[in-house]
Amino acid sequence: MEMRKTEREKMTNEEPFLTNDPQLMEDKKNARILCARLNNSPEDETLRRSILKELLGQCGEKIAVKPPFHCDYGYNIFVGDDFFMNFDCVFLDAAPIRIGAHCMIGPKTCIYAIGHPLDAESRRKKVGTPKAVTIGDDVWIGGGVTILPGVSIGNGTVIAAGAVVTKSFPDHVVIGGNPATILKQIEQ
Repeated sequence: MEMRKTEREKMTNEEPFLTNDPQLMEDKKNARILCARLNNSPEDETLRRSILKELLGQCGEKIAVKPPFHCDYGYNIFVGDDFFMNFDCVFLDAAPIRIGAHCMIGPKTCIYAIGHPLDAESRRKKVGTPKAVTIGDDVWIGGGVTILPGVSIGNGTVIAAGAVVTKSFPDHVVIGGNPATILKQIEQ
């Protein structure tokens, strides 16, 4: 007899899932509690790191996140070592969001690893369509950037402030605009 997948298993495996599943709603509640602890914490990087280690699926040792920060689940966010994220970022982590080592993220950046169906009937049923976001090592993301579901960003890439990233980009380029395009190659 085949076991039926949970909504969390579907979500994490990038399959359509029900966003209003009771267990997922509890997971979101837990993430919001941890985010509130982080967002209301004193200027104590050791305390913040301990909260982030509880919230995130994985994080490196040298990590700094400036509150406020908001996410859906937390456990689908994986961050490498030497990571800095500025104020007021939002990660919707239905599918995994993987960020490499030595990355910097500017304020008000949003990373979305979830979308919704185009047909209204599915949206009424609260169906989510998760797609992972992957960001390589040594990436610098300017302020106010929006990264959409399913995007991969190559190593050493720089994303200009205000860019809307709707597709994947290779290593060592500067991208910007809405939708983002390659502005130039970065010399190695």
